[in-house]
Amino acid sequence: MTTRYAVVIVGAGPTGMMLAAELALAGVEVAVLERRESVDLAGRRAGGLLARTLEILDQRGIVERFVAQGVKHPGGEFAGVSLDVGRLPTRHGYVLELWQIHIERILAAWLDELEVPVYRGRNVTSLLPDDTGVDVVLATGERWRAQYLVGCDGGRSAVRKTAGIGFPGTDPTVSNLIAVARFAREAPWGIRRDARGIHGLGKLDDGQVRLLVTERSVAHTGEPTLEDVRDELTAIYGSDFGVHSPTWISRFTDASRQAANYRAGRVLLAGDAAHVHPPDGGQGIQTGIQDAMNLGWKLAQVVKGTSPDSLLDTYHGERHPAVARVLRNVRVCVALRGVDDRTNALRDTFAELLQGEDARMRMAATKSGLDVRYDFSNAVEDSSHPLLGRRMPDLDLVTAEGPTRLFSLLHAARPVLLNLGENGSMDIAPWSDRVMRVDAEYRGRWELPALGPVGAPAAVLIRPDGHVAWVGNGTQRGLVRALDTWFGWPAAA
Repeated sequence: MTTRYAVVIVGAGPTGMMLAAELALAGVEVAVLERRESVDLAGRRAGGLLARTLEILDQRGIVERFVAQGVKHPGGEFAGVSLDVGRLPTRHGYVLELWQIHIERILAAWLDELEVPVYRGRNVTSLLPDDTGVDVVLATGERWRAQYLVGCDGGRSAVRKTAGIGFPGTDPTVSNLIAVARFAREAPWGIRRDARGIHGLGKLDDGQVRLLVTERSVAHTGEPTLEDVRDELTAIYGSDFGVHSPTWISRFTDASRQAANYRAGRVLLAGDAAHVHPPDGGQGIQTGIQDAMNLGWKLAQVVKGTSPDSLLDTYHGERHPAVARVLRNVRVCVALRGVDDRTNALRDTFAELLQGEDARMRMAATKSGLDVRYDFSNAVEDSSHPLLGRRMPDLDLVTAEGPTRLFSLLHAARPVLLNLGENGSMDIAPWSDRVMRVDAEYRGRWELPALGPVGAPAAVLIRPDGHVAWVGNGTQRGLVRALDTWFGWPAAA
């Protein structure tokens, strides 16, 4: 017997669950396959959400669920240089400290509300794609059929490997152990740097210790053990502090890789399946959730037949260069970890270059994910406007129904034509079944991270992922082309 869905997602991490929610909001029948038996996640990994990720969650009306369980930190840093993210023009100018286990539980509860099925304890063994869909074969012998399959199954992605998608990048030069355990004796808490790299010991609220050590060798093959942790602690500190009762031990390196293509026919990749890098800067969850937001509405339109299959090619076209830039910045952080004279000199020079206010704010916007701009030059008649391709700021608007925030208009994951000119002057009747038109008032200039003040246009077309797809200055020139490019054929066609 074959189980059928329009879209099957492999992997119920933050990326997979966010993508499933996007598809469900668009009315697409979707299911998630996850090899883990439970939503519970060992250890305390991925401990933060940055500004753009928080904005994305705000665009869907669920950000307060995360804020209520996290701790806000107004500052941030890049390669050891302090950045004041609280000064960025966003409602979420902070880093939200929240462990991945809580992030996943909140997203899982949201999927329950959206009635998205998550099938746990399912391991994918093979894929059989053809011209109309993909057959997914599981270790249990079950067979699933999907029009499209999305691999969100991590850096060792079975989907990516089975689909034959290359994963080029850099090999590891540094290996780190990270663990949560208990110590029998007191230890020198805090960060330590030496010729080998960075190490850190910190107490958690429940009495456990979170530790990070740089290993002596990158030549490791098996899963890390408590004995590995003891050996490295002794080599670094002269004692293992009686470490015992680990709840989680993991290993990561500075290897950095990116899928050669995010799509192979009806198989797509998102999150760690599409790109891996060391955790410097906390970019992992952020890039995965942005992948999901970019892909979700596009895949929904293709499945529903309102847009051609070629729309999915823009997913790779937009996200691959955006993530490549993230990987470059993470490599910079890794390069500046060292404590030798050359690296110290480089780090000091880098810090001097970031002394200027403009430079620090630009770097803060980059690290927070607020400066992403997609290249829409092939999708519009005039791509010169500075707003085009950027994320839409959360304006305080006045509509016929009263005051509202721009992000509240995106809760339903539908595109929005925001008309700030004469009421009713924007005609999008052929697309009215899928694009929401909103007449509103807004006074003043718009402030964008990494860009500064921008004069308010007469109208903007906003994609479901919050990026500006068209800018109007009093006429509808180019609007029909933008609507057709991004949101498919008119209903009357």
